[in-house]
Amino acid sequence: MKNTFDKARLALGASVALLCAMGAAEAADLQKVTFMTSWYAQAEHGGFYQAKAKGLYEKEGLDVTIKMGGPQINGMQLLLAGETDFYNGFDFQVLSGVEQKLPVKAIAAMFQHDVNGMLTHKDVESLDGLKDKTLMIATTARASWWPWLKSKYGLSDTQVKPYTFNVQPFLVDAQSAQQAFPSSEPFTLEQQGVPYNFFLFADQGYPPYGITLVTRNDVIEGKPDVVEKFTRASIEGWKSYLADPSAGNELIKQANPKMSDAQLAFALKRMKELGLVAGGDAATDGIGIMKEERWKASYDYMVSAGLLKAETNWKDAFTTDYVKDLKIKPD
Repeated sequence: MKNTFDKARLALGASVALLCAMGAAEAADLQKVTFMTSWYAQAEHGGFYQAKAKGLYEKEGLDVTIKMGGPQINGMQLLLAGETDFYNGFDFQVLSGVEQKLPVKAIAAMFQHDVNGMLTHKDVESLDGLKDKTLMIATTARASWWPWLKSKYGLSDTQVKPYTFNVQPFLVDAQSAQQAFPSSEPFTLEQQGVPYNFFLFADQGYPPYGITLVTRNDVIEGKPDVVEKFTRASIEGWKSYLADPSAGNELIKQANPKMSDAQLAFALKRMKELGLVAGGDAATDGIGIMKEERWKASYDYMVSAGLLKAETNWKDAFTTDYVKDLKIKPD
């Protein structure tokens, strides 16, 4: 009886060991990839977390680690140092990198429009109403949208005060306006029942894409299959997140416990309303699509604003090879 029991126990142990070995082998077969977001985990990164949560990366043979960005983290530097394979960047940063001969390239645009805008009190009915307002903007805006806004609406540097990443100065000054993203500062005001208006710069012709997927040239040249698989799975993740974000949101909250269900829901609502992921060219050509003319528009603006040298080879900043034929459209 004891021998029978021992044999059964040995057989069970062997089976468990075999399953563990098979699991380890399968894990070893997955290609390791590191991706860094532009900020703390939030709905604006939802498609990537959704792809991880739903096993979409694993289906492509990838073992993806998602790292959060933040205020003290320079994602572009970490990308260049090889600490991450892909990074959540944006047009101007990539174009400036190409100007400096940095080996980086955008491979997809997860947001069809930039997300910067202006938060105003309810009496301001358009961006034309900013001429007599105090404008609270961050220093970084001077190298992106401020030259565009100032020129288009006849504004002045004398109107500008530092942006403190806090809505309190805005709340106590009825003659002020401040920079904002559609899903953050407006959420805070809605929670407090404060009326406001928000104007997205992209609606008035500000040209760049929003979240672009950026990698190094050596990754493209050395691992084109990984680039293809990561891009495809990420875009599938965005399609899935728009349909039902629950799986991705759980991972977002694990990474960033300060992120609430209410804010995640508000952010997704705003992304849909503004067509950030599924609007524009994405509606017909698929999520992640990029067009040469849009990159040319960003280049033209940067040159006109003195933010980029005219001789910069702007076509080196991107490739459409990984998105032009995918045609992964939102449901």
